[in-house]
Order: sequence, then structure tokens, then C-alpha cells
Amino acid sequence: MISKIQQEILRLKKEKGITILAHNYVAKEIIEIADYNGDSFKLSRDAQKDNADTCIMCGVHFMAETAKILSPKKKVILAQEIAGCPMAEQFSAEDVVAFKKEHPDYTVVAYINTTAALKTVCDVCVTSASAVDICRKIENDKILFIPDRNLGSYVADMIPDKQFVFWNGGCPVHARITANDAARAKEAHPEALLLVHPECIPAVTEQADFIGSTTAIMKFAEQSQAKSFIIGTEISIVEQLEYLCPDKRFYSLTKNLICPNMKSITLMDVLRAVKGEGGLEIKLDADVIEKASVCINEMLRLG
Repeated sequence: MISKIQQEILRLKKEKGITILAHNYVAKEIIEIADYNGDSFKLSRDAQKDNADTCIMCGVHFMAETAKILSPKKKVILAQEIAGCPMAEQFSAEDVVAFKKEHPDYTVVAYINTTAALKTVCDVCVTSASAVDICRKIENDKILFIPDRNLGSYVADMIPDKQFVFWNGGCPVHARITANDAARAKEAHPEALLLVHPECIPAVTEQADFIGSTTAIMKFAEQSQAKSFIIGTEISIVEQLEYLCPDKRFYSLTKNLICPNMKSITLMDVLRAVKGEGGLEIKLDADVIEKASVCINEMLRLG
């Protein structure tokens, strides 16, 4: 049945000229029929370079918004309309405006995992892969880093000569991993390298053999001479790596590393979106697109 649904999606997207974008955390059967797969900002860049007039984002809401900001003339569909991101929605544009009014000497750095509305009042965007490099290149030595304080703390440790301010935000999936979780996993698999996402708390990243974005974690595991790894990011990456590297062993740091929003996206959601019978079309005002583009363009200039 899964294969038949996949074949129908492939037929329809070819017939209608639709591009399918699949984030690393979605189900394997969706990734298999996607035109592009990867981290969130990469997918938006892929859509921007692609010739299709319509793209379907198999990811969460802010990712579809970013794709729309980069490709305002394209029709962007979020495959599952309830797929949001708690971290992206933790703060409002009004929160940032109030901070900037009181602290005009700070540069506001927004993780790409933020809403379009929030991006309109920030100075520069970063991804988990580019955050250290871009924050290092910012001329100002005072930075408000939002929304993920764990990623921000990791960046601050890499750039000790700058002053960082954080708010109490972050990814609830990565942040729920404890230092004891990491220690137990290393004790259970002493031969394995621990690879974690920088959205994890400092007490976890301190125990890691490698810290990086999801794509960076996958690349490290593929290229490493080591034969076993503990994966400290969304549990679906363990499955992907098992297929990519069948000669290696992969263990999830904890069974709790499950993103319910990503898991809400099904192959049938994609089929309905391709048919034009489901999903959510992303519509942003021209003013929002223009203002949100500023911090993304600044990221591209610096990065």
C-alpha cells in the first residue's frame, strides 16, 4: 500500500510540476519521494533554485514561511497544517521591539527556527550550522540570541569575547535530554561516539564527541572511521543513518527524542496536498516578506 501511494504522489507531482521538500525528521517513506531532503534552511534554498511554481513543505510551519520568504512568487503548501514548532512560537515581535527600545546597542540574532513575524524585527538570521561563524562576523560585541538559549550558549562558548543575552526559550525535544541520559547512554555503549545537536542543554553537549546540526551529525557519522554512535537528536535520524551506513550501529540517546509535530506529517498528507485536497497554503503580506528578508539576506551576506 505504501508503495502504491508513493507511486501516485510521484505521478501527480510530475504531472503538475510540484516540488516536494522533506525535512530530515519526517518519515522515511516521505523522504523517499521528496525532490529535496535536508535541514530547514537548505530546503528553502532548494525551493528557491528549483523551477517548479509550487512546492510542498513536509516540515513545520516556520519552514514553509521561510520558503515563501525566499520564493514569494511560488505557491508554498505546508503538507500538514497542524505541524508547528513550539520553539519558533515562544516569543513575539513585540517582545523584540521592546528589548531593542531598551537596548538599542544590541544586535538581535534570530535562529532560523522563528516565525516570519519575528524575523521582521531581527537583524540577522542564523542556522545551527552557521550560528558560530555568523555571530563571530557580526561587528557588534553585544548580541541578543533568540529563541534557543542552548544553541545560544553553545555559540557564546565559542566566542568568549562577545556579550550574549538569552531568553528562556528552546526546543522542548532537545532540551528534555538530561546529563544523566547522556551518561547512561555512554555507559550502555562505551564504544560509541556521542553526537548531539547544539539545541541540547550544556550539561549534555559537554559530554559529546561531536556537536552539530542534523545534517552535520549525519555527515560525521557517514565519514567517521568509528563503527558505533549515540545520536542526540530526533529519533528518526537513527533510522536514516542505519539505512545509509548498514555496517555501523546507531543508538538513540533517549527514547524521548521524538518531535510530535514532525511525526504528525503522513504520506497521506503529502498525497492530499499534491492532489490539491489538503495542506495549508502559506500566505504572507508583501511587507512581512520584505522585512523578514532583511535578516535572512544579512545571514547570506555574512555567511
